[in-house]
Order: sequence, then C-alpha cells, then structure tokens
Amino acid sequence: VTTTTHVTDLYPTRGATEVATPRQDPVVWGSPDTPGPVTASDLQSLERDGFLAVDQLIGPDEVAEYRRELERLTSDPAIRADERSIVEPQSKEIRSVFEVHRISEVFARLVRDERVVGRARQILGSDVYVHQSRINVKPGFGASGFYWHSDFETWHAEDGLPNMRPNMRTVSVSIALTENHDTNGGLMIMPGSHRHFLGCSGETPRDNYKKSLQMQDAGTPSDEALTQLADAHGIKLFTGKPGSATWFDCNCMHGPATTITPYPRSNVFIVFNSVENTAVEPFAAPIRRPDFIGARDFTPVK
Repeated sequence: VTTTTHVTDLYPTRGATEVATPRQDPVVWGSPDTPGPVTASDLQSLERDGFLAVDQLIGPDEVAEYRRELERLTSDPAIRADERSIVEPQSKEIRSVFEVHRISEVFARLVRDERVVGRARQILGSDVYVHQSRINVKPGFGASGFYWHSDFETWHAEDGLPNMRPNMRTVSVSIALTENHDTNGGLMIMPGSHRHFLGCSGETPRDNYKKSLQMQDAGTPSDEALTQLADAHGIKLFTGKPGSATWFDCNCMHGPATTITPYPRSNVFIVFNSVENTAVEPFAAPIRRPDFIGARDFTPVK
C-alpha cells in the first residue's frame, strides 16, 4: 500500500490555522497544439480564470434523454436505498446519486463521449479516469446549497490526491439538465482564486463524508479569507440553457447557492483526474472516503 510517510505536503490543510499557498502546478497540462475540442484561446482563459463555459455541450434531444434517466434513477426505491444516494435533509428527496457512470449505462456513455472526455484529456494532457461522478437534483423552494470551498482541498485532505509530484491535475464539468437562472441556486466561482491554495483550519472527523455530503463544515474557509478572495477576484454566477456546461479547475473557490424560487436545477457532475496523478492515502483525514466518492479504480476512460 502506498503511504505518505516520507512525503512533504506541498498544500497543507486542516491544521491549527488557515494557510494560503501559491499554486505550484499548471491548470492546462496539454501543449497549445494538442488536438482536441477546446480552442487555444479558451485554454488560455481556463488557465487565467480557472473555468470555461460552453454554451451548448449537448443538444436538446440528449438533454431530454439524460433527464429521463435522472428521473428513472431518483424514483427507483433501490437507488434511494443505496448508500450512493444522498437525501435532502428538509424534503427527504434524493439530492445526489454518486458513481452514476457505474449505475447507469446512459451516463456511462456521456462520460465516454469525446465532447466530454476529449476536453478532459486535452486540458490535463494525458489519459484520464473518473475520480467522481454524480447527478444533482435541486428542487425549488428551499433546496440547500454548499458553502464556499475548493474541491481540491477536500480531495487532497480526504481522498489523497497526491503531492509527491505536481498534483493539481484534476478538472470538473457540470452539465446543466435544466435552465440555470440567476435565481435558482446556480454555481458561483471566484475567477482567479485557483492560483492560491487555501489550507483550512480544523480537524477532519472520522466518516466526515456522511455529514459533509449534506452540509459541508470541515474544509470550509473563514469569512475573513472569503471576503479577501472575493474582494481580490470577484464572483461569477453561471447561467445557461439546458445542455450548457461549466468546466472548472479543482482549486477554484466555488459554491452553489441555496434557492427559494420555484425553479428546480439539475445537472450531471463529472470529475476527471489524470492517470499520472492517482490518489494515495488521505493527507488530513483518519480514513479514506468510500470509493464511490473518491475512486480507487484508475482505469482510463476509453
């Protein structure tokens, strides 16, 4: 078993105090002439801002197919009883279903779609595997959000995304299956916040994932740090039609808001990690999270 005993942590977190560390890794790992669906100018924007919006990644017919599959999964009692399903605390409805590319062949095909995995390969400059996948269902009227956070902070602390070599080599895509209004709890990102890693204070409770998947606590920044980041970088709210997508770097400070409007929001969320960046042991947690949250199968997507 690989361990981190003799590894110096390049991105320390969950200690006595918050620590801001300059990023030591690129965002775009492929060369400018690497073939793929992302243009050179868009790759430059991704490197600069930490995110890239695509107006239409998939078409209306495909959106309809994925919505039908989402509804099938979330209405299935067996899926609801599965530990990979997360239930909304207030409504008791399914909020997320993890490892959806293994549960559903429909979503497995989406992961393998060149418009999706091809972008991931081009950005990360290598073959990729799925570190995490899920469908998210946010109903109207009171669906809760998540507090501001960096995904990499959690994946490094609790999943063991490594730092024995340059390791911020993970990219996420959120594909909208419903309209993303500016009022229904859309994704917010601080542009440029990915250039520094904010190590958070506090310890990670054992089995923290059981709580954090409903409401994150461990690994969240202080209000003071968030205010400084927002003042420095601003906040971008993503809106768009069904079929639009947002690609974003693993270290972006981001969060989806709570909504009190009647309008629901659903999306597919896929995290691609480089096969040259596979996970080791957690850096700031007593045990790994389950494989359905942080994969230990590093088989490249083909």
